[in-house]
Amino acid sequence: MTSNIRYVSTRGADRGSSYDSIVLSGLASDGGLYVPESYPQVSRSTLESWRGLSYAQLAFEVLRLFASGIDEEALRSICTRTYTKETYCNARDGEDTEAITPVRWLGDGLGLLELSNGPTLAFKDMAMQYLGALFEHLLAREGRELNILGATSGDTGSAAEYAMRGRKGIRVFMLSPHGRMSAFQRAQMYSLSDPNIFNIAVRGTFDQAQDIVKAVSNDHAFKSAHSIGTVNSINWARVAAQVVYYIRGWLAASDSPDEKVSFAVPTGNFGDVLAGWIAKRMGLPVASLIVATNENDVLAEFFETGTYRPRDPAHTYVTSSPSMDISRASNFERFVYDMVGGDPERLASLWKELGERGSFSLGGEEWSRVRESGFTAGRSTHADRLATIGGLWREKGILIDPHTADGLKVAREKRIPGVKCLCLETAQPAKFSATIREAAGVTPPVPASCRGLEDRPQRVEVMDPDVAAVKRFIEARIEG
Repeated sequence: MTSNIRYVSTRGADRGSSYDSIVLSGLASDGGLYVPESYPQVSRSTLESWRGLSYAQLAFEVLRLFASGIDEEALRSICTRTYTKETYCNARDGEDTEAITPVRWLGDGLGLLELSNGPTLAFKDMAMQYLGALFEHLLAREGRELNILGATSGDTGSAAEYAMRGRKGIRVFMLSPHGRMSAFQRAQMYSLSDPNIFNIAVRGTFDQAQDIVKAVSNDHAFKSAHSIGTVNSINWARVAAQVVYYIRGWLAASDSPDEKVSFAVPTGNFGDVLAGWIAKRMGLPVASLIVATNENDVLAEFFETGTYRPRDPAHTYVTSSPSMDISRASNFERFVYDMVGGDPERLASLWKELGERGSFSLGGEEWSRVRESGFTAGRSTHADRLATIGGLWREKGILIDPHTADGLKVAREKRIPGVKCLCLETAQPAKFSATIREAAGVTPPVPASCRGLEDRPQRVEVMDPDVAAVKRFIEARIEG
């Protein structure tokens, strides 16, 4: 078997759960998020021993540290079947797809960690393809079915649907904010005709869609009766799978076991950068974690002031980096849990305060922990994105998407001098061609696997942000 690590809820109700039991459930019974009782540790010598591994081999070595309750050979098979050059074949400019996540250096120790060579051209594929295979294995083992309910601000939805399409025992119900994604993002999701895929466009923001997912997940009778699970980054298995590419990036960038590397991460829901925090807690030599936000800068405000103040839907802005148009970051709860010393009562009180007052602040020892965590943050605007995309194209002949541009802009401002810094890529520029044309005056190339997407018929249900309506929709498709 793999490790014997156990999981607890950030809010205290669930304790001693195994990895295989939490993967299919998503949220804990008290509405909290699952976290390990302690983070597994990786020594410098172990990191060095991983330098020659393929991505699939590295994924197995990392994930076996988390995957209690999963047969070791089954996990090895899942990783081997998931991380192949055939799946991650959308490399750019003739790159070697064997690397899966190549690093493209821009000069002066600043590089792009390419994470978007998967089927939907977004970093979400790195964990979601694994999650699809893991779900199918567990459902077959237990003779169960699963109805996945998720929310997306742009890329999670298509990554989940492409990972789950056609898999036995799985249906996907994906909520997205109506009219707030790029045409390419909508086409990737809504053009799928697989009978186990259902798209719901909510008239509202991503936060409202995510609230529906949480409300349904917290209706324990409905969740149990209809076998509801999640694929958003509230699912621990997704976050753990993202730890792998931080370690892979460090192995590619470092020249010695003790060399520290910084990571700049465009983020909205805090899942991508949380994986970097976990890698650091495990022992990866991380110099700093740089959070890049767009105009929805709630996280930047927190890391500058200690106050977490999510915005309401009316003040969650529609931007040209739409996957980050989020004001309430679900995974932030896991980070705050660490900052309050793993105290579930303190965490629960903060979230109660958040619900009653709309914000909370950390001070004293808790704020000191934040300051010592290695996190820093900055903002990027539409004008910044255009300047960053256009400048990189003119100087290097390299095109990047708007979210990665946010990360690169903030990385240049916040990186530690003399320390290598990897900016995590969010997506390929083809997904945001209108912004690329505005910034660089060129149309980004579309990989052969995705050509003609926007011309295909689309299938989506548009509805108001109504929990009851979504439940009725799910029931009708399950029973039908």
